[in-house]
Amino acid sequence: MGTEDMVRLDGGTFRMGSQEFYPEEGPVHEHTVAAFAIDRHAVTNADFAAFVADTGYVTVAERDIDPNDFPGAVEDLAPGGLVFTPTAGPVDLNDWRQWWRWVPGASWRAPEGPGSTVEGRSRHPVVQVAFEDAVSYATWVGKRLPTEAEFEYAAQGGRDDQRFAWGDDPYPGGVPRANTWLGRFPYERVGDHGGRTAPVGSYPPNSYGLVDMIGNVWEWTSGVYTARHAADGRGPSHDPTTGGATCCGGGAPPISPVAALRTIKGGSFLCTPEYCFRFRPAARSPQSEDTATVNIGFRCAR
Repeated sequence: MGTEDMVRLDGGTFRMGSQEFYPEEGPVHEHTVAAFAIDRHAVTNADFAAFVADTGYVTVAERDIDPNDFPGAVEDLAPGGLVFTPTAGPVDLNDWRQWWRWVPGASWRAPEGPGSTVEGRSRHPVVQVAFEDAVSYATWVGKRLPTEAEFEYAAQGGRDDQRFAWGDDPYPGGVPRANTWLGRFPYERVGDHGGRTAPVGSYPPNSYGLVDMIGNVWEWTSGVYTARHAADGRGPSHDPTTGGATCCGGGAPPISPVAALRTIKGGSFLCTPEYCFRFRPAARSPQSEDTATVNIGFRCAR
């Protein structure tokens, strides 16, 4: 994805965070970002395939696993990723193990595991990419990952006084404005995309012309995760958190209990008011850097 697919934003001071929904989103504070450019859409399978073809890059999900990263493991660990699997009916929404499973062989080429493919999905966001994979791609194209603040600023589309990127109603006029979960989670898949990724740009852009800043896939940022924003907006509220993230309704459970945590933003096709009300600009979630799942992707900034 070249510079022609980027949108340049002037930057400015905005109200970051929320105190309405989840504690990690607070406190609300003024934050200033300098001018920057950001990709119009998430990096696609076609974009990532070009990177791999040019460099021979092997993603984290495709590499052999170091058993030292998984103390106490009782069986051999094969390379793979986390795959969402709908349940047959209602389940305890506090137990992510009901719908997430580790699938050996899952990778960006086979997002749902062996037998799956990205054929016909060239315009879908690439998934099953860990933080290192996103950074490596960004470096290849001469860009970087956006900061958490840059992502939130861009997702707001110039409006920091509303809950969603499009207003205060999650479904204005009963119409979804982003690719999020419709129906009862995690078993009733409704809508055009039915609990899967959609081609980038399937939903209307925000006022900056950016698509899918909300929904479709969670996106990596460069931000080291902290449990709260700093009240003055100048930095972390405490030392960076390490150790396994909990699946708090955000992206996915951690893979390694020893990896550092990064902040992901934007929500995904698995977000829904009854489970993960995080398809909002202020929403944020922790993910271990080695996490590769079917609902985390990324876009670049400069």
